[in-house]
Amino acid sequence: MSESAEVLAARIKKRFGASIGACRVDAGQITVEVDAGSLRSVCNVLRDEEEFAFAQLMDLCGVDYLDFGRADWETSESATNEGFSRGVELREDRQEETDLSRYVVVYHLLSLTHNQRLRLKTEAPGVPPCVDSVVEIWSSADWFEREAFDLYGILFDGHPDLRRILTDYGFIGHPFRKDFPLIGEVEVRYDPEKRRVVNEAVSIEPRTLVPRVIRHDQRYSHEDPNDA
Repeated sequence: MSESAEVLAARIKKRFGASIGACRVDAGQITVEVDAGSLRSVCNVLRDEEEFAFAQLMDLCGVDYLDFGRADWETSESATNEGFSRGVELREDRQEETDLSRYVVVYHLLSLTHNQRLRLKTEAPGVPPCVDSVVEIWSSADWFEREAFDLYGILFDGHPDLRRILTDYGFIGHPFRKDFPLIGEVEVRYDPEKRRVVNEAVSIEPRTLVPRVIRHDQRYSHEDPNDA
């Protein structure tokens, strides 16, 4: 599988040249980075030309790279008996800018003809983030793009019916964004006086739990205890 992946990657680089960004093979899987402006043309070629024949879109998802590579809390290196503890100190640099675009859309393609898989990645620029829809290329993208819109707020230009698909009517925000509160914005309960379900502002206080289970004992030692 790794050899065929290398061959396919070479074909993709030769066919598209500067139209694509990085094209790498990792663990037998090919990942191709595509500029948002070239997305549709690249996808059309990957579907229609016989040497690729990626006739199926298996999955599409959004990614939020906010604070990528940085933890919210600095923790102590010592172990705790409780296993979980509050963070020691809130990081002051957690809002620093990174070189990564915040929102990315990932496409997983399948070619039954050649028994090959391919992953495409494209940045979703703008505020709000937006990329071209690929529904006209792969009809299976319809609900996938609606899901990415619902959870990440990514718009898909040209989608025939871009509306929420998982969250409830009147839901505010996009729950898979990294800055969306883990406790949510509203809570639901039954009001016996009104005799109906009501929505209210969430009453739970946010709390950050950071695992601290670094223990320096024989369970994590590479030395043979019989040598002691």
